[in-house]
Amino acid sequence: MFEAVEGLVAEHAELEQQLAAPETHADQRLAKRLNQRYAELSAVVGTWREWLGLGEDIEAARELAADDPTFAEEAAALEARREQAEERLRHLLVPRDPADAKDALLEVKSGEGGEESALFAGDLLRMYSRFAEARGWRTEVLDATESDLGGYKSVTVAVKAKGTPEPGQAPYGLLKFEGGVHRVQRVPVTESQGRVHTSAAGVLVMPEAETVDVEIDDNDLRIDVFRSSGPGGQSVNTTDSAVRITHVPTGIVVSCQNEKSQLQNKESALRILRARLLAAAQEAADAEASEARRSQVRTVDRSERIRTYNFPENRISDHRTGYKSYNLDQVLDGDLAPVLQSCVDADLAARLEALEQ
Repeated sequence: MFEAVEGLVAEHAELEQQLAAPETHADQRLAKRLNQRYAELSAVVGTWREWLGLGEDIEAARELAADDPTFAEEAAALEARREQAEERLRHLLVPRDPADAKDALLEVKSGEGGEESALFAGDLLRMYSRFAEARGWRTEVLDATESDLGGYKSVTVAVKAKGTPEPGQAPYGLLKFEGGVHRVQRVPVTESQGRVHTSAAGVLVMPEAETVDVEIDDNDLRIDVFRSSGPGGQSVNTTDSAVRITHVPTGIVVSCQNEKSQLQNKESALRILRARLLAAAQEAADAEASEARRSQVRTVDRSERIRTYNFPENRISDHRTGYKSYNLDQVLDGDLAPVLQSCVDADLAARLEALEQ
C-alpha cells in the first residue's frame, strides 16, 4: 500500500507551488479545491515522514544498544510509535469518497407519527445545529415547512465549514452517516394517557455541489412561482415569492418559500437542486461500480432504520454499528461526536476489508 506514497509526496509538492502562485487565488473555487486536496495530502505526507524518521531513529538506537543496553528500551519504545504511525498511514491511504471534503445539505422530513414526528424532526434539526455550532460550522436554513405545534414537516439546512477542514472532518464526510430513518420512542405532548408512542423522521444528506460540479442547462428547468403558505412576515404570504423548480430531464422538483424575495428563493432552490443532481450522479456511478467500490463510497443504506432514540430510558442506539449509550439528552443537545465516530470506524473497517480481499 505504501508504494503509492511517493506519487502523493510529489503531488503535495506540486500543490504547494500552485498555492504559492498569486494567480491561483484569483479563482476562489480553484483555490478552495486545491486547499482541500493539499490538506488531505499534508496528513499523509506528515505521517509518512514521521514513519521514515522513526525508522532511522530505531536503527540508530539499536546500534547504540550494542554499547549501552539502555538504548534497547528506547528502541522498543520507538518501534511502538512507528507501529502507531504505520497504522495511521494505512488509514489515511484508504480511498475516500471524493465528496467527503464538501459541505453538506441536510433534509429532515417528518414521517409516520403525524405531529409527534414533526416535533421530532425539529429535535433532530436542533441536534445537528448544536453539533455544527460546537465544531465552528455555520448553518443556514434554506427551506422549511413548519407544523402546527412548532415542529417541521420538512426542513433543509446547509452546513458549511470554516476554512479547510482536516481529512474526514468536513461536514459531508461526517454527517453523511446520518442519512436514513430515525425512530423515536417517547410520550408525545399530544398523548393524554401517558403512553409511549413510536414515530420516525427521515434524514437525507447530500454533498453541497459547487457550480462547477453540476452543469444545469436553463432550458432543462421549468420554474413556477406561487404564494407562500404557513407562518411568515407581511409579504411572505401575500406575494408570489415562493419558487418551484422542476428539472425536466430527471423529474426532480425543488420548492423554496422561506425568503421574502423570489430571487432569493430561486437561488436556494438551485442550491438544493444542484446537490440532488450531484447525489443522483454519485448513486448512478456507485451502481455501476464493483461491490468493493460501493462499500468504500457508501456503506450506509439510506433507506434502513438506522437509529432509535428511547426517551424513557434516555438511550440512543445505532443499529448499524451496535453503538449504545444512555445520554440521549446530551446527544440531542449536540454531543453527537461519539455516535458518529462509531459510524466512521465501522466504515473504515469495511473499506480496509474490501481492499484486502
